[in-house]
Amino acid sequence: MSRRKKIAVLGSTGSIGVNTLDILARDSDRFEVTGLAAGSNISLLLRQVEAFRPKIVSVRSRHDAMEFKKTLKTDKPAVVFGPEGAEEVASFPGNDIIVSAITGIVGLRPTLAAVKTGCRVALANKESMVVAGAILQREAAKSGARFIPVDSEHSGIFQCLAKERLEDVSRVVLTASGGPFFRTPLAEMGEKTVEETLAHPRWKMGKKVTVDSATMMNKGLELIEARWLFDIDPRKLGILIHPQSIVHSLVELRNGSVLAQLSPTDMKIPIHYALTYPRRGDSPSAALDLASIRVLEFFEVEEVRYPLIRVARRALEEGKSFPVVLNAANETAVSAFLDRRISFSGISRVVSDILERHRPADGRSLEEIFEIDRRTRKQTEDYIKHMS
Repeated sequence: MSRRKKIAVLGSTGSIGVNTLDILARDSDRFEVTGLAAGSNISLLLRQVEAFRPKIVSVRSRHDAMEFKKTLKTDKPAVVFGPEGAEEVASFPGNDIIVSAITGIVGLRPTLAAVKTGCRVALANKESMVVAGAILQREAAKSGARFIPVDSEHSGIFQCLAKERLEDVSRVVLTASGGPFFRTPLAEMGEKTVEETLAHPRWKMGKKVTVDSATMMNKGLELIEARWLFDIDPRKLGILIHPQSIVHSLVELRNGSVLAQLSPTDMKIPIHYALTYPRRGDSPSAALDLASIRVLEFFEVEEVRYPLIRVARRALEEGKSFPVVLNAANETAVSAFLDRRISFSGISRVVSDILERHRPADGRSLEEIFEIDRRTRKQTEDYIKHMS
């Protein structure tokens, strides 16, 4: 029997992390969990440690680390904390695969640490590729690391492109569910509540990602991520609304053929593929039954309904520091919405105005990226306070 692959999971208590560990628990003969990095959900992390017995665990703060050590009942792993702790988990010796699933730019340094090990990076942290795609790909070229995308759309593109030459690709299309407000009258969009926004019709995700789905910023970020993941000309990237969320991506070829990747609405499928690549193991979910689905619909994106798509496209086309500002302003605005400090329509207003005011910088180094991110968050918070 072949050696078990060693896996570290960054963001183990989030939606992607929990689904990843569920898959690993069912296939313990092939996988060994060496490290877990989490935030402050100590109770869930304790259960994960007792189940998988990793060698190293990271939590958010020194206080969390002290509390965690007090309540551990199993053989104690090394306990670290903070951003540096997550980097230690990512660079722990001997890892074969690192699942990068920490939400937001806070996942950038751990993702970079994972890339520098030269192992496979199962990437769910889209923000890292959005703000530092050139840096990550440059480091991957040095170390030999391989990105296998975990987002369902990028996993679909990855599979469709597996045997194709980029010069034969005329267009790459990401699909979007349209979120909870796809069929809502435009006059009612502005004052949607937090509860209504978080009621996604297809996917079960974390709060921030669910809000991004409602505004379609998730697709804007995914366009930028796709540009760096697959080295695709931004002019060849498109989006279609597909409410059924069965077709996850489409690749149009120059000879008129269109390749599509279809699967059930279950994040375990792309996670499983990223873990088992290049093999395909038995599916962790029920098979797709197209006869029962019957209808697959596709619609153009209404920018009047989803104004952040236009804003994200500008950031994609302008490049330089624009994606950093886009991401920082959006993360800050979404947090303010979830805290009920701004309205749903306020998210797009804030992000659009902050991007409009931006004067671009190169953003070529990690230090510059984090400084631009810090300044943008402060500027956005000041803008929100002025709105209030």
